Amino acid sequence: MKYYVESYGCTMNFGEGDELSERMDSLGYLRASSADEADIVILNTCTVVETTEKRMIKRMNELKAAGKEVIVTGCMAKAQPSRVMIRLPDSLIIPPEEYDGFYDKVAEKYGCGTPINVVESSTTAIIPIAQGCRGNCTYCITRFARGALRSYPPEQIKQRFDKLVDRGVKEILITAQDTGCYGMDIGTDLGELIRLLLTKEGDYMIRIGMMNPNNLRPVLASVMDAFRDDRVYKFLHIPVQSGSDAVLDRMRRHYTAEDFFSLVADIRSYYPDLSIATDIIAGFPAETEEDHAKSVELIRKLRADTVNITRFSPRPGTVAFKMPQLNGRFLKERSQELTEVKNETESDVNSALVGKVFDALVSEQSADGSVIARTRNYRPIAIKETIPLGTFIRAEVTGSSATYLVGKRARSIQTNGSYRLNRLGDITVL
Repeated sequence: MKYYVESYGCTMNFGEGDELSERMDSLGYLRASSADEADIVILNTCTVVETTEKRMIKRMNELKAAGKEVIVTGCMAKAQPSRVMIRLPDSLIIPPEEYDGFYDKVAEKYGCGTPINVVESSTTAIIPIAQGCRGNCTYCITRFARGALRSYPPEQIKQRFDKLVDRGVKEILITAQDTGCYGMDIGTDLGELIRLLLTKEGDYMIRIGMMNPNNLRPVLASVMDAFRDDRVYKFLHIPVQSGSDAVLDRMRRHYTAEDFFSLVADIRSYYPDLSIATDIIAGFPAETEEDHAKSVELIRKLRADTVNITRFSPRPGTVAFKMPQLNGRFLKERSQELTEVKNETESDVNSALVGKVFDALVSEQSADGSVIARTRNYRPIAIKETIPLGTFIRAEVTGSSATYLVGKRARSIQTNGSYRLNRLGDITVL
């Protein structure tokens, strides 16, 4: 029988999807190149916002109509199993907390055969390092699906990391629902984990996943120490969600806008050009025009490399679901204004990099034939050249847009083998 894993949502979900693929291999099932070719489809679901939930339901109906055997995993398998059962009453439903039993459940229903050893030559891989989080945000349905923080043992993570590096993987994403709180339940921290992983020799880059401000703050010094290694992208995804303290309080985010800016200032004191990505929710319940204006001002003041704007989506079972909701017109208008300001700011930030040369890793192939090279602080440079994925290059920025840089492979620089990057990422020959 053939299987196909179809993952949606966050980076962690895709990482878990890769791990589920390996378990299907070990059960003797063959990988299909698409759901159409598969006998069994593992639908690795997301339900973070209503539009995504509707997409999942539509997909369940499509797979049922196609006569596929379906195994439902991911957040809907835990947070909304009844919605799954209505559409797929005969499917296996395996929530994240039961992934340890995935092998036995699949074997019991579908049987097993001779394990298949699949060795993929992938450039990028994802390692989930924990389940759950320590938060109680009033809008979040994911915490119902993932539960309280449960960090995976460092030795287990290190074993998988080493295996991926030995396979030739060049870019490894370390992620969780809130990566910053890793280890707080088992007596360690994220910085310690990164330093452990870096004991593996090789040419690779580590990218650290999203972390909330209040959980990054206690381990900041440890994490910044680990970032001294050039094999760690100087990049942090720190979702602020609002520039208004009143809204942050209703969200139960456990920090203020001033706390967030203080954290950013400390980060930039360590690494002035470290790239920062953040998230903002537009139109949270009872958000006033003044609250919204504070989020607009935050974007301008922060000058982040990336700001992800999401319209508030009330999720069943959350505290925010029962709060007075804003008219959809306000959500649309505020989302549009935030997007315009963030595009304007990001365009300005990126335009200042035109003409500079960076070390970069070619990690993605674009549909138009370009490759995407990531600088040491994870800025994407689109290069219209044929360069093998996994290649470390020097790239010159020749243009920019709001969301990415445009460049070319820089001319060869004759050196004695030594160079360094200054704080803006420029190469200085030694």
